[in-house]
Amino acid sequence: MTPTTLPPDWRLPDGVNASLWEYAHSARLAAEEDEYFRGHPLFDTDSRALDERFVAPGRLIDLGCGTGRLALRFAARGFPVVAVELSRSMLEVVAAKALRQSVYVDFVQANLCDLGCLPDGSFDYALSMFSTLGMIRGRTARRRALSETCRILRPGGRLALHAHNVWLNLRNSQGRLWLLRHLPRTLLGRTSLGDRRMTYRGIPNMEVHLYRWPELKRELREAGFRIEEVLPIDAVQAKPIGLPWLVHGIRAGGWIVFARRKG
Repeated sequence: MTPTTLPPDWRLPDGVNASLWEYAHSARLAAEEDEYFRGHPLFDTDSRALDERFVAPGRLIDLGCGTGRLALRFAARGFPVVAVELSRSMLEVVAAKALRQSVYVDFVQANLCDLGCLPDGSFDYALSMFSTLGMIRGRTARRRALSETCRILRPGGRLALHAHNVWLNLRNSQGRLWLLRHLPRTLLGRTSLGDRRMTYRGIPNMEVHLYRWPELKRELREAGFRIEEVLPIDAVQAKPIGLPWLVHGIRAGGWIVFARRKG
């Protein structure tokens, strides 16, 4: 079987469906990634937030590193970095950029639901940014990914995570229509509220899970994290919203959450 051949469903990795498999095996998407997202406002916001909070160098793992935007940034700051990706093509881009920038990064091609190749308590910091968690298919798989993240952090180690808010769909007519269609199926137990399907960069039926704040908070705590700080992010400008304490569960387009492993 060639790397790009789609396996039967029963052989797909945990948390991966056919569309995500195609995404992870697309050399085209990896090659276009940096240009496609150039100037994205969330990148400035999350980079600034991370720089301000992850100050002292320590072992850092970037889970779903993409083309290395944050992995390379922290490596340049003197952090020992491990970049993890399901996509070999993405890791090849990271490696080429690291060589050009003369920074050192370790690379691991792995499924975020199964990080058994990494020992317990081996990292001081973990990143799961740009809705990486939401790309994992199925609640059970997402919970497993959070548990694995907690396991590989040392007690007291810190996680930064970004997730989208399902209620951002209230802001436009298309989103409201999607919610109206989705809610009855959720009430009947046929689907999970927040799983939104779309055509993404030429790949049909890509899904991302959009969270409700109580749901995200519960999943983090059950995985073994203590939430320390929440930055509710505006859906359009991708900046922290004003009056963040005021019903951010509805107002925010998403959140950057800083949490610490208990114990």
